[in-house]
Amino acid sequence: MDVIPAIDLLEGRCVRLYQGDYDRSQVFSENPADVAKQWVDQGATRLHIVDLDGAKAGKVVNLGAIEAIAQAVSVPIEIGGGLRDRTSVQQVFNLGIQWAILGTIAVEQPQLVQELCEEFPRQIIIGIDARNGRVATRGWLETSEVLATQLAVQMQELGAAAIIYTDIHRDGTLIGPNLDALRELAAVISIPIIASGGVSSVTDLLSLLALEPQGVTGVIVGRALYTGDILLKEALRAIGPGRIQDIPPNLDFSTFA
Repeated sequence: MDVIPAIDLLEGRCVRLYQGDYDRSQVFSENPADVAKQWVDQGATRLHIVDLDGAKAGKVVNLGAIEAIAQAVSVPIEIGGGLRDRTSVQQVFNLGIQWAILGTIAVEQPQLVQELCEEFPRQIIIGIDARNGRVATRGWLETSEVLATQLAVQMQELGAAAIIYTDIHRDGTLIGPNLDALRELAAVISIPIIASGGVSSVTDLLSLLALEPQGVTGVIVGRALYTGDILLKEALRAIGPGRIQDIPPNLDFSTFA
């Protein structure tokens, strides 16, 4: 299972929000590119970026910080926040970003999502951010009547490469992921699911690992990495490639010999 560090950008800085509340932000670094290098140096093989200003404005805002991150590291990057037209999507791909995460337009403009999936195959990920099972849009400032499961099925049919599912009530809270919601989502789609929101410990990561056979292939970790509640190297040993439980036993040694 992929462990994907999150880098949330607000006014060019690396921050974390509490339950998506812009008024409850905590700055962790003035230099997001340095943060990105730190995670890669510790073993990250993929990064998750959110342009928080872009999510509110409806267009990419932190372009300079995004470009600096893309130039600082060589691992694949996924980015979301404000990608609501083809120009914005092409803009981030031109910087070397591997995946564009679409949220608001998945609800409001599904035809555009289909066109982008066809133009950029395997590069369009749908971010489904939910409150009580219903999809939130426009930087989590609005909540629609669309069910998360309903949107996931529709987006799979339109050609989405994966779904990132975020439980807003748990995001930035360190209270654990919403396993029931992830199981419900996995039951209705076959494309990969990436979990996000609430992860607070290696125990939480191991609980998600149990959902890997159902299609939960990755987890985005934010605040817990920045507070030190989770050490990235320990997380990778627990659920990443070559995790502890996958190491074969030493068959040349027997306690009964």
